[in-house]
Amino acid sequence: MQFLVIEGNIGAGKTTLAKMLAEDTNAKLILEQFADNPFLPKFYENQERYSFPLELSFLADRYNQIKKEVLNLDLFHSMLISDYYFSKTSIFAQTTLKTDEYRLFRQIFDIVSESMPKPDLYVYLHCHVENLLKNIGIRGRNYEKHIQPEYLEKIKEGYFNFLKQDHNFPVLIIDTNNIDFVQDREHYIQLKEAIFNTVYKNGVNRLIL
Repeated sequence: MQFLVIEGNIGAGKTTLAKMLAEDTNAKLILEQFADNPFLPKFYENQERYSFPLELSFLADRYNQIKKEVLNLDLFHSMLISDYYFSKTSIFAQTTLKTDEYRLFRQIFDIVSESMPKPDLYVYLHCHVENLLKNIGIRGRNYEKHIQPEYLEKIKEGYFNFLKQDHNFPVLIIDTNNIDFVQDREHYIQLKEAIFNTVYKNGVNRLIL
C-alpha cells in the first residue's frame, strides 16, 4: 500500500489516527491545512456569507497539497497517509453552498479532480453525532464551538452519498462507536490490523469494531 486515506466527519478522530499510523509505519503524513484559513472562523459565525469563498479556498489548497505530496514521495518513505481526500471538497461544498453556487463549484471540481491520484485504500471512520460533539468539545477549538448537530448530520449524509457511489478503489467503512483507539491500545491495534492485514475489494467494505 502506497497511498492510505483516513476520512470521517468532524471530530471522528481521523487526524489522530492518521498521525498514529504514520508514526508506526514511518509513512509520510499529509494533514489538512485548515487552521490558517482566514474564512473558516468567519464561516462558522456566518455560513451563508462565507461558504463559497471558504469552499473555493479549500479546493485550491487541497488540490495543490495532494498533487504535490503524492507525486513527490521521497526515498525515506514508502507510504503516504492523509487525513483527507480530495472528494471531501465536494462533500462539504454540497452541504454548505446554495444550489447555483454548488453547480458552479462542481464544474470546477470535476475539471481538477480527474487528475487526482486514487488511494490504495480509503478508510471512513463512522461515529454517531453525539460522539462527534463530545470529541469536538474535548479538543476545545474556539471556531468549532458554534457547530450544531444538524450541520454534522448534513455532513454525514454527504459522506454516505459519496460512499454509495461506484469507486475504482477500496472503501472501508469502520464503525468506531464502541472503541476508543486513542486511550485503549488494544482498540488501536484492532483498527490498525483491520486496515493493513486485509485485502479489500474495490467499492464499499464494512466493519464494526
